[in-house]
Amino acid sequence: QVQLVESGGGLVQPGGSLRLSCAASKSIFSIDTMGWYRQALGRQRELVAAFASGSRTNVADSVKGRFTISRDNAKNTVYLQMNSLNPEDTAVYYCNAKYRDVNYWGQGTQVTVSS
Repeated sequence: QVQLVESGGGLVQPGGSLRLSCAASKSIFSIDTMGWYRQALGRQRELVAAFASGSRTNVADSVKGRFTISRDNAKNTVYLQMNSLNPEDTAVYYCNAKYRDVNYWGQGTQVTVSS
């Protein structure tokens, strides 16, 4: 099993920035894929950004150029740096890890963009 602990959400004004963190209970070298999804009220959960196999990353078109996914292997942690936030980014953000063909999710962290 993989436990994921997220942090870093909150309330931010339009144009502001936040950084989300996701700490995994296992070495991220052993995890197949790891990344971030979000779910806005009344909408389906969607991919934001993720590390795929190898060193590839998948990033949603809606956040390209504004959000950056990164990782610290020594800390078993994946980050999501979010810049130029707008109200459409308001959602619960979930960390995801796929390990041995099983998907694991964090508890979610709320991001609210509002003036």
